[in-house]
Amino acid sequence: MSDKISITGIQALGYHGLLEDERKNGQLFIVDVQAELDLSKAGESDDIDNSVDYNALAVLIHNEITGPAFNLIESLAYRIGIKALDTFKAIDEIEVTVHKPNAPIEVSFADVSVSIKVKR
Repeated sequence: MSDKISITGIQALGYHGLLEDERKNGQLFIVDVQAELDLSKAGESDDIDNSVDYNALAVLIHNEITGPAFNLIESLAYRIGIKALDTFKAIDEIEVTVHKPNAPIEVSFADVSVSIKVKR
């Protein structure tokens, strides 16, 4: 499949992490998604029913970031992928990248992220 919808840089305060401080105080999480689906019907029809509503997908992602806490950002990424597939039947596959730029890492770093692909 070569058709894709990408949304990058969805930001929200979440409470994910292994450490008590992370779960108590929260921190910024940033999510990027790339959804693969057939967009030919949407291109021909100019009808949103043949695509995915970007806003609805972004809101779903935001709600997952701010929702129940996970120990691992791998779990957050997987949950977002599963919820997206359950909600948007047109999506065949989605890659979810969760960035945790303020992770408790003892050395200087710019970002840490995980990417997970979820397929039907």
